[in-house]
Amino acid sequence: MGSVIITNPRITFGDKVRIRSTDATEARGVAGQTGIAYGYTTPSVTGVEVIGNPSEDYAVSVGIEGLNEQFWFAEDLLEFVNHGAGTTMEVGGRRFIRDEHGEWREVKPQ
Repeated sequence: MGSVIITNPRITFGDKVRIRSTDATEARGVAGQTGIAYGYTTPSVTGVEVIGNPSEDYAVSVGIEGLNEQFWFAEDLLEFVNHGAGTTMEVGGRRFIRDEHGEWREVKPQ
């Protein structure tokens, strides 16, 4: 049985991504850099400035490692790296950890 390769999965909160090299990303100085996806939006509603030309009304927010700034990208400019396994977050007093498949699992207090 062969393996299935997913080349561009839908990027979600907490995923590590690499910025593809294009004229738009080179001009902004972020080509080839990595970062963490923080969310997504509908640019026509929120009016955010999007790097690239989205094929649909959808953009992904990425915090670039080493920069104290977030950028909004057309999804096709982002290359999925991994799900950030081991990432933790706390919401409403509940703690969650992300596994290698991208699922958030609640961690019970010890």
